[in-house]
Amino acid sequence: MPENEIIWFILFNAFIVVMLALDLGVFNRKAHAISVKEATVWSVVWVTLSLCFNVVVYFMYENHWFGIGTSEHLRLTGDEAALQFFTGYLIEKALSVDNIFVFIVIFSYFGVPAKYQHKILFWGVLGALIMRSIFIAAGSALIYRFEWILYVFGAILVVSGWRMMFQQETEVHPEKNVFIRLAKKFFPVTTGYEPPTFFRRIGGKLHITPMLLVLITVETTDVVFAVDSIPAVFAVTRDPFLVYSSNVFAILGLRALYFLLAGVMTSFHYLKYGLSIVLIFVGVKMLIADYVHVPISISLVTIGTILGVSVMASLVRTKRQRHDTSTHR
Repeated sequence: MPENEIIWFILFNAFIVVMLALDLGVFNRKAHAISVKEATVWSVVWVTLSLCFNVVVYFMYENHWFGIGTSEHLRLTGDEAALQFFTGYLIEKALSVDNIFVFIVIFSYFGVPAKYQHKILFWGVLGALIMRSIFIAAGSALIYRFEWILYVFGAILVVSGWRMMFQQETEVHPEKNVFIRLAKKFFPVTTGYEPPTFFRRIGGKLHITPMLLVLITVETTDVVFAVDSIPAVFAVTRDPFLVYSSNVFAILGLRALYFLLAGVMTSFHYLKYGLSIVLIFVGVKMLIADYVHVPISISLVTIGTILGVSVMASLVRTKRQRHDTSTHR
């Protein structure tokens, strides 16, 4: 990575650390169940920050602040960079909704009280940011040295999209998780969620709590999602900073989105089909990139249309089911 771009990663990460510190240390210092109203406010905050940063991206690349966007193998104008960031953000935001299905199953499986779910998701998001930054750095290095790896990414996306389309209901099997089994092998596990800590010392011996087991399950599950989502963003931009920043903003808004949509996720019946088609689309786009150039604007419109149709179809189905239920009463 060019030295003149490293400063932006440092500044960006410093901003993220400050926002996370405000989130957990100020606004959510006391454990409580997140209301729909609070989740809505935070969702609006994160989306607004993402869109504002999208504007910043435009000026960063248009004016080449500190030389960003002038790499020999990647030269982007402000318009190109802003459009690529937004498309990547939209993909990540849409795919993060699929995470919510899994979080619901995980919290239900472990019986996590509502007031402690935010803390687990906070540390889950923090771990996800670290893991994804490693994946993105590795992906960027591989693409820079072995450009043919894009075909591998494309194939992964097509296969993942196909599997998602025909996947049955989401299931979670923590008892099969190797990390859960290792944790239980080396540490005794306490019962209950009081106090809400990850470790407890009882009788001079260190114990782990169910909260840590839930966190491990969330983190390892996110690694699986990252295998799909990160290559999907590389399909619309190869700029490491744009891939990373779009991922980060999508993940940061995930917790608020969870508390906002958790109660109505069953209404989005066709969403997984929309997401699967998006994965297949960006995968095919990667595979044919050397033969057919698909403009980023076309990609954005296509992805937005697919997601919009799947959501609208889901809402129509839900409304029809409610009407049929009330009619048969």
